[in-house]
Amino acid sequence: MTFAIAAHGLSKRYRLGSRAPYGALRDSIVRAAGAPARAVRRLRGGAPMPVDASWIQALADVSFEVAPGEVVGVVGRNGSGKSTLLKILARITDPTAGYADVRGQVGSLLEVGTGFHPELTGRENIFVNGAILGMSRVEIRRNFDAIVGFADVSRFLDTPVKHYSSGMQMRLAFSVAAHLRPHILLIDEVLAVGDLAFQRKCMGKMDDVSRDGRTVVFVSHQLNQLRRLCSRCLWLEHGRLMAVGPTDDVTNRYEASFMAAVADRPGHSAGAQFLSWTLGEPGTAQHEVTDFGPVTARFSVRIDRPIRNGHHGILLYDRDSRVLWGTGTDNLALEAGVYEIVYDLEGLSLRPGPYRWHVSLYDEGHFIDDLECVPEMSVRTPPLGHRRDEYAGVLNFRYTMEVAELAAPVTASGGPDAGRRVAFRRQP
Repeated sequence: MTFAIAAHGLSKRYRLGSRAPYGALRDSIVRAAGAPARAVRRLRGGAPMPVDASWIQALADVSFEVAPGEVVGVVGRNGSGKSTLLKILARITDPTAGYADVRGQVGSLLEVGTGFHPELTGRENIFVNGAILGMSRVEIRRNFDAIVGFADVSRFLDTPVKHYSSGMQMRLAFSVAAHLRPHILLIDEVLAVGDLAFQRKCMGKMDDVSRDGRTVVFVSHQLNQLRRLCSRCLWLEHGRLMAVGPTDDVTNRYEASFMAAVADRPGHSAGAQFLSWTLGEPGTAQHEVTDFGPVTARFSVRIDRPIRNGHHGILLYDRDSRVLWGTGTDNLALEAGVYEIVYDLEGLSLRPGPYRWHVSLYDEGHFIDDLECVPEMSVRTPPLGHRRDEYAGVLNFRYTMEVAELAAPVTASGGPDAGRRVAFRRQP
């Protein structure tokens, strides 16, 4: 099989708590002389390095292949090894064992503003970042206008990037990496920084990149992005490859693992346990808001012993963990059984993106259970706010806007808008 990336038994571990001693020159020479033999033993599967409490295994024997022009997603909880995998593929760090065969020029976008110098202007950083990616000055100049236009930073091009917002830095960094035509593009969760309009531009650009025969490996916690963009997904858990296959199959299994973890949580002898959450009518199992109309949120909970003076609370967080809304209900009385707590909301006029519910339950002032609801809630309504993420805010609601010319009143009884002529009207 022809491949763009082939990983063979990739493993990576890091030492916790302290750095390795520096040692003398002769120690470095001895270590260097023995490195080839150690590498051969690891590749043959022999002489595994001891694992103890002072080390963490970020990756453990991960193998997969990515075909040229394929767009592959990577999912997993925080700390599962996703970023470590991309750093190995980008040759930023070496594996402890195994190897990755990467065929073609690699462009990586692993952190916002990676490769940018804060004192240099946006213009200067385009050339510096392009050079880091291995591009010639002629090629950078040829793509310069397209890079600036896509990033929408033309007004700030000669301003030092230390004055850019995180969203502006991300837009420019992504634009450089995407327009300078690497064979392989590695992207690590950075799209979460931008507004939804720019995320859609990025998605379209990655579609163009893949149709052009280039390869994309895309790490994201936003499963809906992966379902839209990726043909296949990898699922990492505690550094191990749990599944690889069609995106819908892998993401469905990944989401199911969250709910299984909720159901298996130990230590809930206090008397109740939240089980799951959904949007819409019973049995629909939806987690997306796609219009501005009414929304029904349902939270199921199992009560193991009677609750006589209960309190239930609910909070809604944005992706920056800011509380957007919350309320509470007192004087609950519930017998043992399984219940559904239902909230009928007139609408969720929120900026498109991911959000998180948190629900809790108390009895007689004592905590019983709570739940950080997974999977996240995704708001996918059209963005109606400002086109720049730093001004768009949190709310997203319909409006009309017009500019009208007011003529002088004809008579004393004429109102202040007598002779009003509409010069401009907008309705998103």
